[in-house]
Amino acid sequence: MNTPLPLDTPGNLFVVSAPSGAGKSSLVNALLELDAKLAASISHTTRAPRGQEQDGREYWFISREEFRAKIEHDDFLEWAEVVGNLYGTSKAGIEARLAHGEDVVLEIDFQGALQVKQMFPMATLIFILPPSWEELRLRLQRRGDTEPDVIERRMANARVEVAQAKHFDFVVVNALFETALFDLKAIVHAQRLKYAAQLRHRSAVFQALDLC
Repeated sequence: MNTPLPLDTPGNLFVVSAPSGAGKSSLVNALLELDAKLAASISHTTRAPRGQEQDGREYWFISREEFRAKIEHDDFLEWAEVVGNLYGTSKAGIEARLAHGEDVVLEIDFQGALQVKQMFPMATLIFILPPSWEELRLRLQRRGDTEPDVIERRMANARVEVAQAKHFDFVVVNALFETALFDLKAIVHAQRLKYAAQLRHRSAVFQALDLC
């Protein structure tokens, strides 16, 4: 049974989705470097660590048995199986950080994003679009290590994913990286300027103006 999170919290939850090759990870990483008040969510996964990955830094690495137990206990805000591995976002972890006033960014696929929106209606969903199908294909090809059949599969998946953009709160077209990053920052800033957020963070001003 899925238990919804609080409708309003001191912190904001930003959920970013995009098809492979649209530049989602690069944009989110750049945003995190620019915004010290924004933190990335760390997911749980059943896959093994790669390279220099560390438990608690890139992911929380757990067994399939542990993961399944967490599903049974309704511990995940969202979860999915990708290429045989399970990935999930801790509900308690997100809730605690938001309750402490942290702004959290979650980078997941569209299915997970829509799950999050059901559980936490106040979440801000952002979809990153490529400027065209041709550009998306070129970006996938420029990765260099992707076989043609894999590219075709990712292009087919992208058409399914892009069709879901209409369900998101904001859409950013990543034609020029700097412009897309500016748009992403603008969305985060706008959420922090909403009435409820300002009431929490500028309470002295609101009291002086007899607004609370």
